[in-house]
Amino acid sequence: MTSNQEAIGNGGITTAPHALASQAGLDVLRDGGTAVEACVAMAATLAVVYPHMTGIGGDGFWLIHEPEGRVHAIDACGGAAMAADLSLYQGLKVIPWRGPLAANTVAGTISGWQAALAGDDGSLGLARLLRDAIKLAQGGVPVTAGGADIARLKHAELHGLVGAYADIFAPEGRPLGQDDILRQPQLARTLQSLADQGLESFYRGDLAQSIAADLAALGSPVSLEDLQRHRASTPAPLSISVSGARLFNTAPPTQGLAALLILALFDRLPPSEAESFAHVHGLVEATKQAFLVRNRHVGDPAYMAVSAQQILDDTARIAGMVDAIDPRRALPWPAPSAHGDTTWFGAADGRGQVVSCIQSTYFEFGSGLVLPETGITWQNRGASFTLDADGPNVLRPG
Repeated sequence: MTSNQEAIGNGGITTAPHALASQAGLDVLRDGGTAVEACVAMAATLAVVYPHMTGIGGDGFWLIHEPEGRVHAIDACGGAAMAADLSLYQGLKVIPWRGPLAANTVAGTISGWQAALAGDDGSLGLARLLRDAIKLAQGGVPVTAGGADIARLKHAELHGLVGAYADIFAPEGRPLGQDDILRQPQLARTLQSLADQGLESFYRGDLAQSIAADLAALGSPVSLEDLQRHRASTPAPLSISVSGARLFNTAPPTQGLAALLILALFDRLPPSEAESFAHVHGLVEATKQAFLVRNRHVGDPAYMAVSAQQILDDTARIAGMVDAIDPRRALPWPAPSAHGDTTWFGAADGRGQVVSCIQSTYFEFGSGLVLPETGITWQNRGASFTLDADGPNVLRPG
């Protein structure tokens, strides 16, 4: 069902892929919180009610527009474990998608919350921001239709993994179905610990020691020292001009470069009627051109030969990419589709602060490694590294 009715207000707005998360953020705004604080509340709630797509064992990226107009970014993406080198995967052609060897990077999500709150002037404490998430993790939440479908489809590859996946998400030997109640008492205790001890404890406190012990017992290469070493970073956001606007997105290792290229290329194509053949064809071909550049250049930003912003500022390159789009013929595209997904949510407050966030465990349920003591589902973003020593995205420690 669609509606043309407009919703108008001046106190703020929140959006998330689950109503309970949107409501948690909206309640924070009603209590006088900022858009950043609302997003922390939504991020925590999504970790509980949307665990097939996101969680505190994943990574996060923030794009924040301040009331005075400044745009800044937070990169809360964890690096590879120091023990995660090519020798660890000797005899393998690719990094496994699931299991302890897939859980080879630090989870950066919590450091993103920490950096966002540290740079904000909000006044609500962590106990308030995590309140709804803790309550839902302890008391339980009905499984969504989408969550049930994914749990069913992935059951065969996940339920036999080491860790607590089966205990939490398939407690009777079958995946939880739609409207079954998902209870996560271990995760509730972890969130309560963060509220009591502070977000720093995830990396450099008692909680970090518990996480590291869990990971080691399950066979992950991520150590306490890896957790202690991690900090979120604040790289300059990428930007490019289009007709009547300047667009911003996050820098590598995200897809921000590709997203901005797609929009910039499409903006420079001849005008076309919405949903017409020319419109759809142009968007698809712009996407192909952007992905070719992404695949050629994007990796760990510390090792990229040319920066993403340099690519966006190269007007001759952009013009050449536009010229390469044939309005009557599709570029062959042999590249197979890739796995992976993410969760986006955002908020705006009455002062004019606007926040855009993504938070992800990469695959559905990440690596499938669920830590028994803390209830954290660990990501598998590091499975996207290659084991080709000469490749642009080769696995390197740290």
